[in-house]
Amino acid sequence: MLIVFPIGLWVFSFIADLVFLASGNPAWDSAAFYTLIGGLVGALLAAVPGFLDFLSIEQSRTRVVALTHMTINLCVVALYAINLWLRTRTPPLVVLPVILSGASVVLLAVSGWLGGELVYLHGMAVDTEAMSAERRDRRRAA
Repeated sequence: MLIVFPIGLWVFSFIADLVFLASGNPAWDSAAFYTLIGGLVGALLAAVPGFLDFLSIEQSRTRVVALTHMTINLCVVALYAINLWLRTRTPPLVVLPVILSGASVVLLAVSGWLGGELVYLHGMAVDTEAMSAERRDRRRAA
């Protein structure tokens, strides 16, 4: 559940950037700035259980997917940290931070796909015993 917050905040930050560029309303620039910070904080909090899950992986194919997922996430966090630094050093209408946000959102989509693969194909962080019991219960009910 921790991942929805940084993703949502970063996507909203990008949207706020686009609205700011289109409207010039400084409230949108502030919204983009502070949601970017919130996304960074949330991502750092989400990284802890994610890394602990990574350490528990035994299958090699799952480990490769998880390593790719983690690497992309670390790149996204680094891009947003650079983005934050740029925003504190440049005037609001500079477009580079917005381009970084757009590229980061694309990387988030790729990472999200890999995260879904980890859960739905490789069963990461899934209680397989509960799933088996649920399947048995559905068969009995049918």
